[in-house]
Amino acid sequence: MIKIGIAGAAGYTGGELLRILLRHPDADIVFAHSRSRAGQPLSQIHGDLLGETALTFSDRLDADIDVLFLCLGHGESVAFLEQYGLPKHVKLIDLSQDFRLKARNVQGDRTFVYGLPEQNRKRIAAADSIANPGCFATALQLGLLPLIHQGFDGDVYATGITGATGAGQKLSESSHFAWRSNNIQAYKSLQHQHLAEIGEQQMEAGQAAHIHFVPWRGDFARGIFVSQQLQTTLSLDALNELYETWYATHPFTVLSRGPIHMKQAVNTNKCLIHIEQVEEQTVIHTAIDNLLKGASGQAVQNMNLMFGLPEDSGLRLKASYF
Repeated sequence: MIKIGIAGAAGYTGGELLRILLRHPDADIVFAHSRSRAGQPLSQIHGDLLGETALTFSDRLDADIDVLFLCLGHGESVAFLEQYGLPKHVKLIDLSQDFRLKARNVQGDRTFVYGLPEQNRKRIAAADSIANPGCFATALQLGLLPLIHQGFDGDVYATGITGATGAGQKLSESSHFAWRSNNIQAYKSLQHQHLAEIGEQQMEAGQAAHIHFVPWRGDFARGIFVSQQLQTTLSLDALNELYETWYATHPFTVLSRGPIHMKQAVNTNKCLIHIEQVEEQTVIHTAIDNLLKGASGQAVQNMNLMFGLPEDSGLRLKASYF
């Protein structure tokens, strides 16, 4: 069994990790760390865990673990590791953006590998520290990876909408029900923070598309739907064959020849892709769950790779379709 610790376990991504790992056949959750919730039952914060576990939140760390998941806010993982340290034998998977860029992917004697399995599977399997990708970064990259590796370096015009959980649990004006309900809003147009990590990963593949991205806040809880428009000389049949071949050995990224919608992906670790073409214009649609393939599910997928387990272990989840 893999002995697991979770820091920042009271948030959305921590809660999703707990939900997955409690049913993972090779996982043993040693502690769920939260300074603010110490001593409280997990189910008092994560109501979906009522009757599932007797664990309580802890404000202490136990070094007798094999892997630590960091589910802290952006900027907090660096401070956490500086304060507590971590024995070298403990593997680390960070869900924040603190270590995704090469300029800051080293912490002490650890070098963080970017945890997108569809691009870095072999490096992830050999790593002791993983920087889990961002949610929009995951959806955008998986929609483009096969083309990037074919040498595509043109302009991409992208829009994407995300649910309220993408902003985390901290309250803000735009997270209130009265604001979110029956409402959408564009934000961080053309300058979303995930574009930086995408650019670095594309350069590693030898090419870099020019992504012009406008993200949107949606009036739903979870999920991401992205559409990317570009020009390519490849026909629709050639594109479908390229994507099916590229993702044939990756269990969670699936090409659909028919239209997709977001609820097909919500509550799963899947990334669904559908390609459309009209004359010279190609549109690539991707749908993921921002808390699973965009965060906690992908983190467990990385854990599976790091410990030599089947990549889909504990992650065969059915969509909340209805």
